[in-house]
Amino acid sequence: MRFVDLAATSAAVAATSGRKAKVELLADALRRLDPGEIAPGSAYLAGELRQRQTGVGYASLRERPEPATEPTLTVGAVDALIAEISVVAGAGSQARRRDLVGALFGAATADEQRLLVGLFSGELRQGAQAGLLADAIAKAGEVPLTAVRRALLLSGDLKQVAVAALTGGAAALAEIHLRVGTPLTPMLAQSAPDVGAALLATGTPATVDVKLDGIRIQVHRSGDEVSVFTRSLDDITARMPEVVEAVRKLPLREAVLDGEAMTLDASGRPRPFQETSSRAATRSAAGPVALVPFFFDVLHLDGVDLLDEPGRVRWAALADALPSSLVVGRTTVTSEEEAAAAFAAALKHGQEGVVVKASEAPYDVGRRGSAWVKVKPRHTLDLVVLAVEWGHGRRRGWLSNLHLGARDPETGGFVMLGKTFKGLTDELLRWQTERFQELKTDDDGWVVRVRPVQVVEIAFDGVQTSPRYPGGVALRFARVLRYRDDKPATEADTIDTVRAIGGHTAS
Repeated sequence: MRFVDLAATSAAVAATSGRKAKVELLADALRRLDPGEIAPGSAYLAGELRQRQTGVGYASLRERPEPATEPTLTVGAVDALIAEISVVAGAGSQARRRDLVGALFGAATADEQRLLVGLFSGELRQGAQAGLLADAIAKAGEVPLTAVRRALLLSGDLKQVAVAALTGGAAALAEIHLRVGTPLTPMLAQSAPDVGAALLATGTPATVDVKLDGIRIQVHRSGDEVSVFTRSLDDITARMPEVVEAVRKLPLREAVLDGEAMTLDASGRPRPFQETSSRAATRSAAGPVALVPFFFDVLHLDGVDLLDEPGRVRWAALADALPSSLVVGRTTVTSEEEAAAAFAAALKHGQEGVVVKASEAPYDVGRRGSAWVKVKPRHTLDLVVLAVEWGHGRRRGWLSNLHLGARDPETGGFVMLGKTFKGLTDELLRWQTERFQELKTDDDGWVVRVRPVQVVEIAFDGVQTSPRYPGGVALRFARVLRYRDDKPATEADTIDTVRAIGGHTAS
């Protein structure tokens, strides 16, 4: 398939608002890919490169050769060139990589260059996220959508699923199973304003888990081999020796465990999230602050998959396999009063809140359904920083006022909700000034526009109607709680969530 045709599809998807029309465009492109092009082609349509690391930075994309006048590239040729770029190493590698990038962009037309820039920078905003691609793969392969989604969530690899569906159909998809060592997209929780609302979603009896203020981890063990993955499926095993050691000591052969890692003080109370995040981000094999794992679910145990078992069955297996010191605090409740007592106890011990869970629900991989509902003592949202304003007065010389955006699932872009400089300590001001200068795309001397990749957790008192912002709503008394380096922008809260909190409908 010609790469220019894929670029045309990408542009058409970006210009199309309807979900059904987007799926039709994507499915048509998938059908036209040769078998050897399905893996890279499906990745490009999702706005990703097949190669996770290329060594090509955003700055190096600013200076590129004049575009070609005629299209000559194929999807396969582009994939081969990017594969070559991704393995460049050793003496002279910087110059070699620059030459290869120049050759690729020099052979690309203007439309193809735009697609390549979006792919290399990770900022292809065309509204073709994994959910749409799953629909398109099912349509192009003429296979059940449920089979595609299940395979995608078990493998965590859209490319593998696309190849299976388009070359082997439903039978090939059925061969994709949970594999110890291959991370799964984790189950996620909805939010509720209080435990009463949470119980309306889950029903009773329900299980109330303490919500830890740590980072989500998924740990795989096979024999003595232990791997630790983030919620975005990145391998951070080398950064978590304490977690590896704790799981390796367990009396079991194989397991896939879902939980959180956090730092604790001498009394066992949680340390600030920024300490946990900083410790987890270090690339050395040990850090100055120890991380302690706590697990709340088990997806596989000694040769048996538990994904489809009710929560009560999985949690009983977890309690039997792990010492209580490694399991999150949890309580079974049958009333709102009991749930409220568990919520109060969690807050008293310095925790973030609770997660109310339906005892009969399976582990719904990759879904944010009503089976798990989190409750915190305040409204919070995970938003994306779109721009930052230079400070004045005492904050002169620092980037201060944040422009906040919620994710728009229809377009793949972000909708601005307002600004805030509240809650920023001097330490955070210093950090964000450095961080956003690295991410800047434009600076007019007042506002620094940045690549929309940094997630920040914002506390607020409510949502109000506002004609000032494109989404029609704004946050009241927004303030910064913390930066979420453990979350990608694709997991930021949506504009629909914000409107639901405020009781507003889409305009």
